[in-house]
This record gives sequence, C-alpha cells and structure tokens, in this order.
Amino acid sequence: MSSETSTRPRRAAAPRSADAARHAPKGQQTKAAIVDAALGLATQIGLEGLSIGALAEVMQMSKSGVFAHFGSREELQISVVREYHTRFEDEVFYPAMAAPRGLPRLRALFDNWMKRTSVEIDSGCIYISGAVEFDDRPGPVRDALASSVTTWQDALKRAIEIAVEEGHFAPDTDASQVAFEIHGLILALHYEARFLRSPGCLERAWRGFAAILERNGAAEAPRRKR
Repeated sequence: MSSETSTRPRRAAAPRSADAARHAPKGQQTKAAIVDAALGLATQIGLEGLSIGALAEVMQMSKSGVFAHFGSREELQISVVREYHTRFEDEVFYPAMAAPRGLPRLRALFDNWMKRTSVEIDSGCIYISGAVEFDDRPGPVRDALASSVTTWQDALKRAIEIAVEEGHFAPDTDASQVAFEIHGLILALHYEARFLRSPGCLERAWRGFAAILERNGAAEAPRRKR
C-alpha cells in the first residue's frame, strides 16, 4: 500500500448503487430505507430527536418492525452517523482524489465541501448539530460522531501536508493550523447562514480560503468553480 493510499479515511461502507440496492436481500433494503428516512429526520430535528416511534410512523411500519432492525435507539443513531459519514466521503473526499496531488487536490476538497455546505445551510449538518447535542455526553453515539469527524480532519490535514511536500505551500507551513482554520470557515459559514441569515456568507468563506492559501505561500488564489 502506498503512503498516499494509507492516508485515505476508512469508509463506513462500500459505495452503494441503485442496482446493488435493488439486488440486496429484502431485510437489507428495508434497513437501508429506514436509515435513509432517519437521516432525513435527524437533519431536521437532530440525532437526539430520533425515536423508534417517530421513524415507524414515517416508514408506516410497526415499532417492533423498526426495532427489529436496530435493537435500540442508540444503535439507530449510530447507523445514521455512519450513513452520513459514508455520504460525506462519497460527495467530498473521493471525488477530490481525481485531482492532482497537492494544492489542486486541496482546492477540490474545499470546493466539494463548500458545495455540500451550501445544501446543508437549508438541511442541516449532522457533524455540527451532533457535536452540540453530544459534546458533553460520553457514550457510543458521541464516539461514532467524534471518530467520523476526526477521520475527515486527518484526511484534510494530510492533503495539506502533501501540498507542502509538493512545494505548493511554504516549507514551514503548519498543516494542523491550516486544517483548523479551514474547518473554522465551515463552522462560521453554518452559524452565519443558518442562525443569523447573514448575506454574503458563501463569498466570505471563499475569500477566507483564498487568504489562508496566500498566507501560507500558495502561488495563486483558489479558482472557484461556478
């Protein structure tokens, strides 16, 4: 295994296709449909708001039928976290791997992250809402959330380290600091857009990203895809 491949975050599940879903055993199809519905609910009411009863009503199933697929509300919440992480990887991380190593790949990661964030301004982000709900509540759900976020942050940091190795950033660039600042842009964007409804948030986030690159010796500002 190459050093670059080993830096890729561990996936919660293999990519799913419509064809694969159709040919999965019926029990797996039902469970996948329940998780999909639960994820939709969680983006609106949070992980803590999920309940077997509410999900049974949405799915038009009995409570015992939903319960049989998970065994507990906690396992349902963890399944939602894993599903969210898988979709995040499929939309943000893996497409960026087609870009050249270094700064182009980091730009692709941020561009994909911004596209997803633009949608989640309306629908909500499980990573952010989950952190608010479980930041001071030890347990398996918090562990699953923290593991997913840490996996993504490690991948982002590694992309920055590769940009340094490729000579796209100054040799003394602090990859942890750059990753912290980029993550901070996304958190600020969610807060400003979802809570304060401040206009121009997306453009400010892009300007912030450009400033981070320039401050760390990048040759040019990021090219925004329109």
